[in-house]
Amino acid sequence: MLTMKGTYSKAIRHVLILLVGLAMLYPVLWLLSSSFKPNQAIFTDTGLWSHSFTFDNYKNGWKGFQGVSFSRFFGNSALISILCVLGNIVTCSLAAYAFARLEFKLKKIWFALMLVTIMLPYHVTLVPQYIIFSKLGWINTFAPLILPKWLAHDSFFILLMVQFIRGIPRELDESATIDGCGQGKLYLRIILPLLTPALISTAIFTFIWTWDDFFSQMIYISDIKLFTVQLGIRALYDPSGSSDWGALLAISVLSLLPITLIFLMFQRYFLEGIATTGLK
Repeated sequence: MLTMKGTYSKAIRHVLILLVGLAMLYPVLWLLSSSFKPNQAIFTDTGLWSHSFTFDNYKNGWKGFQGVSFSRFFGNSALISILCVLGNIVTCSLAAYAFARLEFKLKKIWFALMLVTIMLPYHVTLVPQYIIFSKLGWINTFAPLILPKWLAHDSFFILLMVQFIRGIPRELDESATIDGCGQGKLYLRIILPLLTPALISTAIFTFIWTWDDFFSQMIYISDIKLFTVQLGIRALYDPSGSSDWGALLAISVLSLLPITLIFLMFQRYFLEGIATTGLK
């Protein structure tokens, strides 16, 4: 009897979880379904299934506007995201290695200051950063979006890697030092390979946040040829109400594909990196 009750309770829990999951996925499913509907049916036909499917939305959306197609926008987003990923992986891992393994003056103070920057909202530093980049003549270029990532700008990832490196036994460092490894070889040959899960987590987070970023790109970029996917989607929207909603939804679906595929491909490393387990 107790077994039957346990079975029923498990079944009920699974059904509830399934219903909650479907409720959370409904907006995405509606987006995907509506991207294949004619404009006149998007807001009148509220169901997920429609008998009037069309691929014209994707063709029209990909054409872009003002003679610039979305292939250019996707290329810009990919370039910015990849360079930001590389910047965070290189500089944040170096900074984390220094905090976790090296000894230098005022180390604890610098580490505390680094942690404080995590608490600062982006909008607090936006104005001084904009002034600096404006003085350098970098407005309307990709530099303000990419350069900070090459200066260990994201303290969250530094902290993530510091915690991961601290889980690596120091005996490995000592053995490598006895074999003649300096700090550079120790970082490259010992720490970096073991840091792979945290590096992949950093890469996934950085790619997603950079690809989905709209605010920073809107602030620094105004040339249509430098637009990213997010700015291109925003430009498709017409506040007067005459937007091509089918094309807008179709491009929105395409914009979700890169981050979805990357997460699915590397989710095992992602979860391991977040757990910061270090060596098992």
